[in-house]
Amino acid sequence: MTEHASKQYDLDLGSIRSRVLAMGGLVESQIRRAIDALTTGNLTLSDEVIAADHRVNAMEVGLDEDCSQLIVRRQPAASDLRMIFAIMKTVTDLERIGDEAQKIARMAKNIHERGGPQAPPVVEVRHAAEAAISMLRRTLDCFARLDCDGAAEVIRDDAGIDTEFRSILRQLITYMMEDPRTISTALEIVWIAKAIERIGDHAKNMAEYVIYIVKGTDVRHTGKMSGTEKTT
Repeated sequence: MTEHASKQYDLDLGSIRSRVLAMGGLVESQIRRAIDALTTGNLTLSDEVIAADHRVNAMEVGLDEDCSQLIVRRQPAASDLRMIFAIMKTVTDLERIGDEAQKIARMAKNIHERGGPQAPPVVEVRHAAEAAISMLRRTLDCFARLDCDGAAEVIRDDAGIDTEFRSILRQLITYMMEDPRTISTALEIVWIAKAIERIGDHAKNMAEYVIYIVKGTDVRHTGKMSGTEKTT
């Protein structure tokens, strides 16, 4: 690769990485707005989140195409190829997080349109959502800085969201047994909690890709992550 071609490649890759971060920002906003729609009953906000999902999908398609073009045009070396493959996987996880945000917005709309007996206050769900958003934001920061230690922390934190999900589930089951009229709403909150848990899973995946980019090690399905034991 000539010096000119090499500089152009660096510019192209830098642009792609910036757009991944922008997509991450949009997805984080989608989650926040969906949770706000749930806690406030703002149906307009629910509709806006649902409608904006196409922007997330369009960003995924555009980034995938540009990554493929970069591979074809530049024939990158092994370490750069790792970066591009990890970016493509990261973009897929971000798109799926967007889908989960849209799902939360749909459930919030159903709950508030139905009215009637409500399930327990959604404070617990909001707390879990804040933890998932924090994982996403920190993962994106690790991606920007190629920070393996930070990525390993995110991976460990996923267990906390799984624990919160199980706690929410137990509370809702108790609530449904005590007052069967709340079953429809409580089940929808279960789906919201599950969506939040999945957001945490996708953020964890993205953190694993950061370690893969830097170290060339795939820490999925292994007992190791960045030199530490993986917690369950």
